[in-house]
Amino acid sequence: MKSRLKITTVALLFASFFAVITSFFSTAEDMTQPMKGDNEVATLAGGCFWCTESDLEKLDGVVDVVSGYSGGTLENPTYKQVSSGTSGHIEVIQVTFDPKVVSYEQILDHLFRHIDPTDNKGSFVDRGPQYRPAIFYHNEDQKVIAQNFIKDIDAAGVFPKPLATELIEYKTFWPAEAYHQDYYKRNPIRYKYYRHGSGRDKYLDSVFGEDREENPKTLRQYITEYEMAVNVKPYSKPSESQIKKSLTELQYYVTQEEGTERPFDNAYWDNKAEGIYVDIVSGEPLFSSTDKYKSGTGWPSFTKPINKAYIVEEDDFQLFTKRTEIRSKFADSHLGHVFNDGPKPTGLRYCMNSAAMRFVAKADLEKEGYGTYLALFESK
Repeated sequence: MKSRLKITTVALLFASFFAVITSFFSTAEDMTQPMKGDNEVATLAGGCFWCTESDLEKLDGVVDVVSGYSGGTLENPTYKQVSSGTSGHIEVIQVTFDPKVVSYEQILDHLFRHIDPTDNKGSFVDRGPQYRPAIFYHNEDQKVIAQNFIKDIDAAGVFPKPLATELIEYKTFWPAEAYHQDYYKRNPIRYKYYRHGSGRDKYLDSVFGEDREENPKTLRQYITEYEMAVNVKPYSKPSESQIKKSLTELQYYVTQEEGTERPFDNAYWDNKAEGIYVDIVSGEPLFSSTDKYKSGTGWPSFTKPINKAYIVEEDDFQLFTKRTEIRSKFADSHLGHVFNDGPKPTGLRYCMNSAAMRFVAKADLEKEGYGTYLALFESK
């Protein structure tokens, strides 16, 4: 009986061990799949996967991020083999995300704003092909999205050099060792020491500004601003009779006679809705709710215009002191003034008259011909 019991016990232990091993390898196989239920998967490289994992997990819509290796032919590579630069693999992260919350382009946007996509020889202090930036596309749609996005970024000149991020057809993903997963959570002190010394954040500050965390701006927003600047849509000023007919007495006084409306008694000084403000006369896009703030002056105030190509600055000495007047480019409407007492990131306060503008809600932008400006309201 004892002998039979021992044999049975050994058999059970062996079966349990085999089940664990089988489970481990089946999990690894599952993680190589490009789709996970209703979620989608992106496989990306941007240098040290401790850092890219940490950064991508902060993006809304990301379900899971796993550090690992892709690109080589060696099965089940170890960190030692990959870090030697001889296995053909690249350090990557595999990002599972909900496409109903965040798009594939937005995943790439967030990645590029947290790496150096222009360096194909490595990543900051980590040198070698195993640390180069890359996008492992899972299907043709991902490939086209990545190609077009990189093209748009380069055209806008966001980075100091053209992007050198390689596009590679996805084959296999091997999860990294357990101690690499969530390293920034398990070893926060060591992680912060490494990240600070790597030069990653210093580089990102030089490209996007030291306030990039407090005032984030997506690459798509940079692209939109560039496209607006180089493709200024012309607007026309109506005749004097048309202007008088279409405007109220106050609107005419403000826009045509350089008047000023009363503070705290105007349409938009406390408007908190999402949308843009356009010239009441011509429809030129002027300011966005994304740059609006409560200045305490009683007039709608903004840190910057949507596109400087639509405004004109002129010296104003009406109050016996020099001020900078803001007028619209095509309609030549008096809008207000700009002052140097605003908040970050510009330090400016564009103090405008509500009577000089019309508000177009975010939901109506496409319908009213301002669909281009929907990019201003993308998730950051």
